[in-house]
Amino acid sequence: MGFALLGSLGSFVSVRDSHHWNVRFQSFTLKERFVVGFNLAKNFRAYKKFGRVSLCKSEFVDFEERTSPNEVRKEIEQCYELIHRLGRGVVYLGSSRMGPGHPHYSQTLELAREAIFTAWQIANLLDCTTWTGAGPGLMDAAIKGAQEAGKAVGGFKIGKEAGEWTTSKFHLYLPSETYLTCRFFSARKHGLVDAAVRSSSSDKTAVVALPGGVGTLDEMFEILALIQLERIGSELPVPFIVMNYDSFYAKLLDFLDDCEDWGTVSKGEVSSLWKICNTNSDALAYLAEFYDLPFSDEQKHGTEARSARKQVP
Repeated sequence: MGFALLGSLGSFVSVRDSHHWNVRFQSFTLKERFVVGFNLAKNFRAYKKFGRVSLCKSEFVDFEERTSPNEVRKEIEQCYELIHRLGRGVVYLGSSRMGPGHPHYSQTLELAREAIFTAWQIANLLDCTTWTGAGPGLMDAAIKGAQEAGKAVGGFKIGKEAGEWTTSKFHLYLPSETYLTCRFFSARKHGLVDAAVRSSSSDKTAVVALPGGVGTLDEMFEILALIQLERIGSELPVPFIVMNYDSFYAKLLDFLDDCEDWGTVSKGEVSSLWKICNTNSDALAYLAEFYDLPFSDEQKHGTEARSARKQVP
């Protein structure tokens, strides 16, 4: 029976079959190597006493050196380079499974388009790049809304999205220079966070969480925790909006209220970190207020009317 040992000298190993095995270990300095041979008789148990393990001159097994730390770092740098080239802006998080036939798809498309059109009209409120995970579903709606507004779009794609049975490194219609296909989720998350960072008052960015599943919740709460702990890396506050279309997040919000009752979060702590919006006009009005720019009742009513028309079958 062959096996590999990973751990400290205090590791506990239990074997039952007679076996002779040689292992090449990589030291923590990545400079020195040594070979250890194991002669383990039946029912032998080793507890921290390596004196019972014999050294031998038999052939050894090479273990591939772990290279992913360097690869992750390079991929994060590529994400930062893409953001530097396209500019920071609004980051949309949302489901990859809610396609064009879903009502939240049309609402998202309208939100992405109206947010930038409204920004164009009121002192360039959100005249910026739209960022997504470059996937299908609501991410695709945000991309198309921004494109219809004639604004820049950037994305951090992952090879396989939930609900897709095929893996692809390519986006169907985005130019290749506007998105990056990430191998590592950690790099993708770095990109999505950094795209919303504000380094000066001229930066008009936001994070918009649309309805979604496990992946969306993962991204939402990671960003929420970074904002909570002041580790997001932004010199200025970043507006965080949760789009509660059709009360989609109602039960999640109830759960967070229960967390307050249990004492796992402080009273009002979570609600102070994000803004819950039920409609697109609510979101646009909040962004206008956040950046201290006007948003008239006429514009608000116009947004509501357009959103209502989009929802009519």
